[in-house]
Amino acid sequence: EKSVENQMKKLQLLFDEHWENKNPWIDEKGFEIKNFISNSIKRSNQYKFYAKKFNKDSLKIYNELKKRKKMKVFTWNGEVDTIFSAIDSLKYYKRFLQAGFISIEPKSGHIKAWVGGINHKYFKYDHVKQGKRQPGSTIKPIVYAAAIDNGYSPCYPVVDAPVVFELPGQDPPYWRPDNHNSKWSGETMTLRKAMAKSVNSITAFMTKKLTPNTVVDYAKKLGISSDLDPVPAVCLGAGGDVSLFDLVGAYSTFINRGVWTEPFFISRIEDKYGNLIQSFVPKKIEALNEETAYIMLHMLKGSKEEEGGTARGLDPTLTSNNDVGAKTGTTQNASDGWFIGVTKNLVSGAWVGGDDRSIRFRNWVLGQGARTAMPIWQEYMLDAYNDSTLNINKGQFDKPTKTISIEIDCDKYNNIVPDSLESSIIDKSDIF
Repeated sequence: EKSVENQMKKLQLLFDEHWENKNPWIDEKGFEIKNFISNSIKRSNQYKFYAKKFNKDSLKIYNELKKRKKMKVFTWNGEVDTIFSAIDSLKYYKRFLQAGFISIEPKSGHIKAWVGGINHKYFKYDHVKQGKRQPGSTIKPIVYAAAIDNGYSPCYPVVDAPVVFELPGQDPPYWRPDNHNSKWSGETMTLRKAMAKSVNSITAFMTKKLTPNTVVDYAKKLGISSDLDPVPAVCLGAGGDVSLFDLVGAYSTFINRGVWTEPFFISRIEDKYGNLIQSFVPKKIEALNEETAYIMLHMLKGSKEEEGGTARGLDPTLTSNNDVGAKTGTTQNASDGWFIGVTKNLVSGAWVGGDDRSIRFRNWVLGQGARTAMPIWQEYMLDAYNDSTLNINKGQFDKPTKTISIEIDCDKYNNIVPDSLESSIIDKSDIF
């Protein structure tokens, strides 16, 4: 809670300065959405109460909603007394950025921390399990887990170049994903480096080889319970909404030697005399073989170790004598910022965004997961390591019981052009 509060307090100040006196609900072109508040109020309990009371008479409903009265409101500096109408209150609270955070002991599935929002008294909504949003690039490790499990090496070289999926019968009849900067470098890089840098084109390339259906199948194996459409965009996190709860559970599989364990927070119920009333055994499913699981931990370490990795900004104290894997995620227009971090004994994740997807920074850089969500995880982990009573210690990931059968030291493969287009870059049908 302290980590969430400290980061969100600073982030909200930045968000308010960014928008000044303007409203932060904007469309894809950056224009303020008209009637945003009047449409939002219709989803409120107060509106529904007055609609029933006044038999849906709009004039009477809005007369009540515009009546001002004394109330206390939440601020990051404590509660403040003010005079607001219901509409004033909604407009005030819609300007706040929200967050969710969860931390799991991966081998047991035991939930160690669960912060559903920035303040439960004023925002009674759980952004860990109840809330679901597009996962952005945090879905990419699932794509690469499918690739590794199907025989590809972390050192498999691919060129950062346009990739096109044909979509017969649609308008337009193709989909070509852009990288976040709308450019392709032409650089040949390994899968490990591509995931570390979160290169969209290479994730799309692997998805085209594997098929979107395969990606969805692996997402289900790894505990993603929400519906994902088997469309090409699923590889970039645009195939459906996902909960932070499911994502952290999926990443925990990599630590737990490929066994997905359902996260839980109640192990048993006893009466006042200590008699056992009921015990709960978490569900376990073997989703990956242990070699694939370990290789994915090696892949996730690339976010900090590879040049251009999206988690390079992590405090070096965290990675000193310690294995840390991570993945950032940012959805289109920076509506959602994500960060999932993996250590040998804790897998934790944070999400940051507005109540509505249209509430966001205008600047993608300001809203990216590395700036909004990663600091929550970082402070949490630093405090966990510094608290000797928790017995959360640094260390290396457990190695698999058998010798790794494929090459994972990829340094010598970076920036080497493959022998032919067919070998591993892209064939002509992949370029539009």
